Amino acid sequence: MFLFRSILSLSLFSIISTMQMSFCQTRPRELGISFGILPTGPLNSITDVAGVKVGHFTKIEGESIRTGVTAILPHGENLFQEKVPAAIFVGNGFGKLAGVTQVQELGTLESPIILTNTLSVAAGIEGVVKYSLAQSGNENVQSVNAVVGETNDGYLNDIRGMHISSNEVIEAIQNAKTGSVEEGNVGAGTGTVCFGWKGGIGTASRKLPVSLGAYTVGVLVQTNFGGNLQIAGVPVGEKLGKYPFKDALEKSDGSCMIVVATDAPVLERNLERMAQRAIMGLAKTGGIASNGSGDYVIAFSTAKGLRIPHAIPALSLQKAAFLGNDDMTSLFLAVIEATEEAIINSLFAAETMTGKEGRTVEELPKGKVLEWVKKENH
Repeated sequence: MFLFRSILSLSLFSIISTMQMSFCQTRPRELGISFGILPTGPLNSITDVAGVKVGHFTKIEGESIRTGVTAILPHGENLFQEKVPAAIFVGNGFGKLAGVTQVQELGTLESPIILTNTLSVAAGIEGVVKYSLAQSGNENVQSVNAVVGETNDGYLNDIRGMHISSNEVIEAIQNAKTGSVEEGNVGAGTGTVCFGWKGGIGTASRKLPVSLGAYTVGVLVQTNFGGNLQIAGVPVGEKLGKYPFKDALEKSDGSCMIVVATDAPVLERNLERMAQRAIMGLAKTGGIASNGSGDYVIAFSTAKGLRIPHAIPALSLQKAAFLGNDDMTSLFLAVIEATEEAIINSLFAAETMTGKEGRTVEELPKGKVLEWVKKENH
């Protein structure tokens, strides 16, 4: 009898271990958790928007350096010379987003978007400026609007050490590529914490049907915020005992950077409206945009007909074909769904990490979550 129990226990341990390994390697959609009604792009990634590139630089050293950089490029050409329409929406402004005012004023993006930690924003700016000035065609450029966002990874990372250099930012930009995007404990998501569990980088996309224009919307997130975690409508945070106000010593502060890309011909005003909807996607996951949370959305269009050349002859009239207000609803829905899924993807991809002062942040217990979600939704 003892031998039988031992074999049974060993078998169960083996099954659970295998399940845990598969969860680490599998996205929630592939495990049967659905998000919304629109289909995803082929990769379910921001890079489903043709031309968009993503690069990471991950820095894990010793016992206390847990940080990195993530770079998002709207296209692979010279961004300064071929700017794209862009907008920024501030969900809650407790953060340090560099370059915001020029994007809001002119409605254009002229540099790679950099995500990193709070005290490395200066390194991000320097890296973008160096990269841009060195590009062929920019020999006479004397001003670059670097867009650099951040979240504070100081719980796991020695953030005061400011371990990110401008050269490492450039490396992230040079690493940028189309295709699959690594998620979880990588790049700017290396040391982040989300809903009390290990956060990180996540991405997702939506593809509109032909009847609605066949446009693609992609989202990438850097998750480092709190609230009452909801997954596919299930109150996972309550079930796991991690939610605001259950203990006066616990906080839900943090930040979330959200990048929205689309190939739809949308100008800056409607891009801002799309960016606003990304916060709705964050809310669907239980995020509450707390007082200490910097929640920013950067949205841009890759539509070639909307690119803005740096050098435009004086008094020349600009022509552009773009969608009107009545055609925006499906794009709004795509942003909401992709943002929600990208955030949950970041949690499923992230793994337990130990960092500064021996602190450990556990990964989301995916087995329990999957069981609850399937029970509630079937």
